[in-house]
Parts: sequence; structure tokens; C-alpha cells
Amino acid sequence: MIIATLIAAGRLDRDSIAQAAACLEGSRLKPGAWRWIDEGDAADIEIAGGAFELAEARAALDACIPGVDVVVQEAALREKKLLVADMDSTMIGQECIDELADYAGAKLAVAAITEQAMRGAMDFATALRERVAVLDGLDAEVIERCRIERVRANPGARALVATMRARGAATLLVTGGFTAFAEPVATELGFAEVRANRLGIAGGRLNGSVEGPIVDGKAKCDALVEVRDRLGLAAADTLAVGDGANDRAMVEAAGLGVAYRAKPALIAVADARIDHNDLTALLWAQGIARRDWVDG
Repeated sequence: MIIATLIAAGRLDRDSIAQAAACLEGSRLKPGAWRWIDEGDAADIEIAGGAFELAEARAALDACIPGVDVVVQEAALREKKLLVADMDSTMIGQECIDELADYAGAKLAVAAITEQAMRGAMDFATALRERVAVLDGLDAEVIERCRIERVRANPGARALVATMRARGAATLLVTGGFTAFAEPVATELGFAEVRANRLGIAGGRLNGSVEGPIVDGKAKCDALVEVRDRLGLAAADTLAVGDGANDRAMVEAAGLGVAYRAKPALIAVADARIDHNDLTALLWAQGIARRDWVDG
């Protein structure tokens, strides 16, 4: 059986659910019973079928109801046992390297490169090295100042991580950003593990380099597979969420790969997209009602 979850926090009504059912019927699918997960916020519609119908249902419901996010998946193994999340513009609202570059007077130039990399128009490793080179000579103490002054968790991030951990899921924050930001963010949000790049520092100043192997799209996917296999999980047990082109491989490898307010390059390969709700949408997508959420 397939489950289509409609999510519109505080705005979901029965007319929207009926409209979704009509979209399914128009594609010759067979919607069955529906139920509220949380009335006015999220609801499930059952759909008869298997893999073929899954693809058809996703196509039928894509942009079917304006302002409503829809997640379509097989009902089995709906609740995930491993969360793998990108950091910048996903779990937090900023691109840390852009904000750090602002302290060096180069935010616009660096942000333009970031945008190219996230759209997939530029190789990530090349883009990373070019951006980090701009930071050469910046006082290393500015990193902590930048983190405190500018880095903020996206709405729903803490509840997503805390709830999944409370229900026994493993959590991994994996980012093409930097350990100086990612490790404190991981601690703040409750991630058990973190993978990130390391900025080169010499004499108390950034030296314009990245130390060690670069965490790029392949490394993100490799990290997902490594943790999944270590825990003895199946691909279907995993949830990955990101926003940019360098998240494509891990999103494709996950049982449920989600594009969160994402670039077209990631939307094209994701199983679901969240455009209108915050990160708690990923709890409703797993059938977890608000009464069972844990505050982060």
C-alpha cells in the first residue's frame, strides 16, 4: 500500500484532501481511506498499488494543491531509523561560508560562487577552494563571532532531530561546510555524528586552504552508506534531506530523499519536496503526530 501525506500546518482542510483524491482518480489511481495525523495540519490518504503506482501518484500530486507539501511513499518502513541531513540552508538558515566572507568584505563574490555550486553549475570542490581562498588572512577568532551572531537553526530542526532520536533513530549531520560551525550546530540540534570540512589555520589566521579530504556530494553519500551499513539498516530505513546539487547522491541513496526549499538540481532527483512547511513536516511524513514530538 502507498501513503500520500498532505502537509499544510494550520491550513489543511477537507476540500484540499478531496482535491488530492480527485487528482489521484484523474490519473486512474484508487485512493482509499484518509485520516488526520493532526487535524488542520497533516493527513494521510491510502492508495492501492506498488512501485508503478508510487511513481504515478507522485506525478499526479506534484503541485496538485497550491501551498500544500505532499510526500508519497510505501506504507511499509515509513518511520525511518537513520536521519542524514545537510547543514547550510537545510538545518540552519544560512550559508556559513557566505556569512564568514562578509567579515572579509567579500560576501557578494563568495555568495555568487556558492549559488553556482548549489545549482550544480560548478564543481563543488573547485567552488569550495575558490571561496576559502578569499578568506586567507582572516582572524580565526572571527569564526566564533560569525557563528554566534549569524547562525540560526531553521524552524523545526530541533524537534525533528530530538523526536527521531527519542524514537531510536540514528542522526548524522553531513555538510560541505566546516567543522568550526558544524560541530557546535550538531551539539545544539542533537545530532549524534557530524562530518564536515576543516578550515586551514596558521598563526591564528585562516590560511585560505581546506585541510584533509573534501566533504563533497560523494563523501556525503558515502557517509550515509557507512552509517547505514554499520547499523545494519536497509536503504528503506533512511531519510536524507538537503537543498543543493551536492546533496543529490545522498538523497538518491536514501529510502526517502527530501529536497527542502531546494534548488532544481536536487528537486529533480528527490522523492519529495518541502517548500511550504518547516522541518517538522518530516515528522508528519513519517506518520508521527504532534503529541509525540519532542521539543529540541
